[in-house]
Amino acid sequence: MTHVPTDDHVLDNPAWHALTGPHASFAVGGDLVRRYPADVAPFVAVRTWEHPYVWQELTELVGPGQEVGISAADPELPEGWEELGRGAGVQLVETDALRPRPDEEAVLLGAADVPEMLALVERNQPGPFRPRTHELGRYVGIRRDGRLVAMAGERLHPEGWTEISAVATDAEHRGQGLASRLVLDVAFHIQERGDRALLHAAATNTGAIRVYERLGFTLRRRTTFLSVRTPVDADDRVLAG
Repeated sequence: MTHVPTDDHVLDNPAWHALTGPHASFAVGGDLVRRYPADVAPFVAVRTWEHPYVWQELTELVGPGQEVGISAADPELPEGWEELGRGAGVQLVETDALRPRPDEEAVLLGAADVPEMLALVERNQPGPFRPRTHELGRYVGIRRDGRLVAMAGERLHPEGWTEISAVATDAEHRGQGLASRLVLDVAFHIQERGDRALLHAAATNTGAIRVYERLGFTLRRRTTFLSVRTPVDADDRVLAG
């Protein structure tokens, strides 16, 4: 029987706990709504959706007529807001069945590798990755004939936890276990500094979810991601509730 950590309340709102914790130096905003700089990550974090001024402060933070991604159960959008799309996701956390290990072929990636990292993400669409996303944590990759063909790294960092993200492998190199090796390498270094690993994935990405479960991750909760547009006219902003 695998053991699942129970002291995980920060994972109910991981972006907020990252931006008010280990990633506070990246935070833009105040005590109700915060975000990462646009060239770091597209995430907006809200302390609570119950606050009467949350939608107004969210508009002020990102600006009118802007597309933004939010994670909430099923929020009632105020007048003037537009829902652009939504998707179901899952949050996975490590169990004691996870056996992380460093990978000898994995190379550290940094600022000089950003063009290749962005190109790999564009080809494989593992999720949002911006020019400065690599600053959020440790990123590693595998090269073949000098070309970056697989990568993974660290993104959200709520206290005590680190998210493994940007797991991508070029089509012609899939089936070789490269993604699994990099996930285990990233998880190894996460555990080395005393944190635990988590992952987010689209609920429809059942293949990846099965791989993560075989590696030793388990479903913690299901999530809903929404893409919304703030009111075009600042006068359209209303208070929720």
